[in-house]
Amino acid sequence: MLNTDRVRRVLDKLQQDALLVMDPYAIDYLCGKHFEPGERFLGLLLRKDKEPVLYVNALFRFDDDLGLRKVYYDDTDDVTAMLRKDLDPSQSLGVDKIMPARFLLPLMEQKAASSFALGSLAVDETRAVKDRHEIELMRASSHVNDLAMEQFKKLIHEGVTEVEVADQMLAIYKKLGASGYSFDPIVAFGDNAADPHHMPDDTVLEEGDIVLFDVGCVVNGYCSDMTRTFFFKQYPDKEAEKVYNLVREANEQSEEMLKPGVEIASVDKKARDIITNGGYGEDFTHRLGHFIGLQDHEYGDVSSTNHNLEEPGMIHSIEPGIYHPGIAGVRIEDLVLITEDGHEVLNHYPHDIEVIG
Repeated sequence: MLNTDRVRRVLDKLQQDALLVMDPYAIDYLCGKHFEPGERFLGLLLRKDKEPVLYVNALFRFDDDLGLRKVYYDDTDDVTAMLRKDLDPSQSLGVDKIMPARFLLPLMEQKAASSFALGSLAVDETRAVKDRHEIELMRASSHVNDLAMEQFKKLIHEGVTEVEVADQMLAIYKKLGASGYSFDPIVAFGDNAADPHHMPDDTVLEEGDIVLFDVGCVVNGYCSDMTRTFFFKQYPDKEAEKVYNLVREANEQSEEMLKPGVEIASVDKKARDIITNGGYGEDFTHRLGHFIGLQDHEYGDVSSTNHNLEEPGMIHSIEPGIYHPGIAGVRIEDLVLITEDGHEVLNHYPHDIEVIG
């Protein structure tokens, strides 16, 4: 069913007369109906003071009443002609950031609107602030992720490979109530943990290795994401312990400052300064965090270039890391909700140094 409150908030932000939404996740967010249209056109037209229109290929016909007008078309129909029936050539049109040129260019060539502009920011900014229902779903997803992390470390034993561990994760998630991954899991042993986006391979676990899990699942449509770093059978040496504690301090101190009105860039700076002052600034090679919801990475990040202010309902990751081959690769990541007067960390798996195996 069309979420009229979310549509209203999008229209309030919209600087064009109309918006053509094509992102299946944005349409799901606004209508409560998810499609995977492949190469076919899927669009939701939002106009001020007019009924929304959903354009769907006849291949995906459905009976649900979404509280809007549905227009079905066949593979041989002219999509541009179909859209022009509902577009006013004297008005501006906001288009989706993912709109393919094969659909956009014909509309521009036929002057279906007075002007065209990127309009999906209105949806992106609305999605960035979660409502009460979404917050509960995000809590539930992170709870499952916490439970799964406890199970994942039990998969670790000498001689196992990264890919052997990764291949067992989906079954654990499903047993705990998740429908699937929110992204392909990262399992990294030893120096592979110093590659921030390492994908599991045939590396064999050895005593003394670091074990890094960056994992997430989908529960009731909403994503979780968490990273923890463990040590296999041996407590870390002095320098690796220093690296771990720097990352932990960067994580916890940047989380502590989260509340409404805080400039997001200042949160990134807090974590980066801690790691830089500890001598590892060059080894913190990515932004501090990303926004999350229906998708693991949504619009918005925690970086030096985001000067927006934290708002109640925002949920994003805090994930500082140090990646220095030969010494250690460590990342500690939580999801954090901005509340009315502070913040709530959605992950509850501890940050302590933990030796497993």
